[in-house]
Amino acid sequence: MKRKNNKKTEQTAYFSYVPGMRTIVAAFLALGGTWAFPCLISVSGDFLEYTNSILSVFLFLGLYFFLKKALEMDYAGTGRGWFYPGITGALFSLCMVFGSQLDLKGSVPFKEGRLWISIFISAVLFALIIRYSWEVMAGRKQKCISNSGFEDLGQRIDLRCMGIRAAVIFLCFLPVFLAVYPGFFVYDAQEEYLQVVTRNFTTHHPLIHVLLLGGIIQLVYKLSGSVNLGIACYTILQMTVMSVIFAWCVEKLKLRGLGKISRILLTLYFGVCPVLVMFSLCSAKDGLFTGLLLVMVILLQELCKEPGAFFKNWRKMTFLSVSTLGMMLLRHNGFYAFCVFALLLTFYLRKEIKKALIYPVGVILIYMLCNAVLTGVFHADHEENQEMLTVPISQMARVYADEKDTLPAKDKEVLYQYLSDEALAHYTPKVSDGVKIHFNNEAFAADKGSFFKLWAKWGASHPFTYLNAWFMTSYGFWYPDTIIDVYRGNTVFTFTYEDSSYFGYEVEEPGIRESKIPWLDELYRKMSLEIAQQKLPVVSMLFSPGFFFWMMLFLLGYLCYLKEIKRVLPFVLPFLCWLTVILGPTCLVRYVVFLWVVVPLLLWEVKFDNWK
Repeated sequence: MKRKNNKKTEQTAYFSYVPGMRTIVAAFLALGGTWAFPCLISVSGDFLEYTNSILSVFLFLGLYFFLKKALEMDYAGTGRGWFYPGITGALFSLCMVFGSQLDLKGSVPFKEGRLWISIFISAVLFALIIRYSWEVMAGRKQKCISNSGFEDLGQRIDLRCMGIRAAVIFLCFLPVFLAVYPGFFVYDAQEEYLQVVTRNFTTHHPLIHVLLLGGIIQLVYKLSGSVNLGIACYTILQMTVMSVIFAWCVEKLKLRGLGKISRILLTLYFGVCPVLVMFSLCSAKDGLFTGLLLVMVILLQELCKEPGAFFKNWRKMTFLSVSTLGMMLLRHNGFYAFCVFALLLTFYLRKEIKKALIYPVGVILIYMLCNAVLTGVFHADHEENQEMLTVPISQMARVYADEKDTLPAKDKEVLYQYLSDEALAHYTPKVSDGVKIHFNNEAFAADKGSFFKLWAKWGASHPFTYLNAWFMTSYGFWYPDTIIDVYRGNTVFTFTYEDSSYFGYEVEEPGIRESKIPWLDELYRKMSLEIAQQKLPVVSMLFSPGFFFWMMLFLLGYLCYLKEIKRVLPFVLPFLCWLTVILGPTCLVRYVVFLWVVVPLLLWEVKFDNWK
């Protein structure tokens, strides 16, 4: 897509009227960036190892030459062209500085002057770097090589090719499956299975997944007497579903012009990327949720491009509706994200408002009906509130932990109605589960007002404590450099978490690990529970949820910068899902594994103009 240059060119050129001004500004910004750099990374002390190092000289020179080149570019448009680069740069600067402080100290020193100066300088630098990068990307943008640029909605996927591709991906999964046999039975897997065994259900976990996981395992156990075989059957089923979804994705992109080499690389990425392999072989619902969200984004792209034609294609409408329903049934936060997204989608499709309303309203009603029927049929307990109160609970627990002896007795008396002193003693900054699990739901149901009044009162008097409490359970989602160790010291079925909590890895009881390829099993154990890949420069970022989040935001910001809002809309749904997880109990890769499939799709969207 060619950029319009009918508007007056900005003068950076702002600096062309004063001889040598670009050089002076570039040097000044480079020096400021070099000074602020230690605040962006987890470096403790007075930074002497950095400030008294030749490394600072190399960094200064690198920034200087890059900034000088960036300042020499003539940027099209008016000053409004800095809006998206400015917002993105400011957010990135804020997250990097805050994240480094949280990593080092467990809190952000909001009253520290150097912190805010570093944020300001870094924000200016990043805004300039981002806009320059976006301009270069816009200049090098390629056209999609397919005839139509975006597939005709009448085109059909070659099922034979898709089947072969799915088989290849499945075969890539197979060695890991044999290595970790019967699969990764973890993340509340035992709890879900026992709900089926005991017929004692709750809505804490989505019932559809509880019934699917527990039902398959119990059925196979009844037939064979082996729980391990039941776990293996479920794992194989999920591997098959994920292989088919990934293969379908590649074939869809093939219709849009994805070349042969790129198709091979993307297929291998889906088959061997450790993060995707982990969750394709994991009993947790996150893998299937990721697959269905990927299907939704691809179909939503088609819907946003040609709404009229898409609404007439009943197969695709059915496919989109089913994938949406499945996505929401697998994760409660998927429902909340979709409700907000439905409003945005309806507004975008307002010219066909009647048809536009049928899809989201219909799916939401079916979802609510399914949940009501499942809850009623299985007499599931649905009185738990602590999941929705995760952030308030952790905030109040942090205030209590920091200032227990100085808090008014009346306030503590109110708090003890919902959380006992023993429960509050379990508070840890990076995960709220230890406190949350003891929340008194009956007391909350009887008197919600007192809880929220106390929460608001403490928030007004301890705003920074509240912010730090929330940041500590979520900063791994937006700070790329952290090591995820939220479960450090927690003992589970077969080990005690130490340096890393990247992935659960184990087989919970009543299953047992029976590895057929021990060396590969050991490799995945190290990636999951030790600081291993984090020691490899660049490679470490391929495992970082914070890095993938910023990749997504950088690419979405670029599309907004080009004013291609309709191309952004399908990716707003994953972004909304991300927003819901930062309100969750802790930071784990499992909650945002969808980023590992959304970012490659977004890279394709950015590289090629598929809308003409």
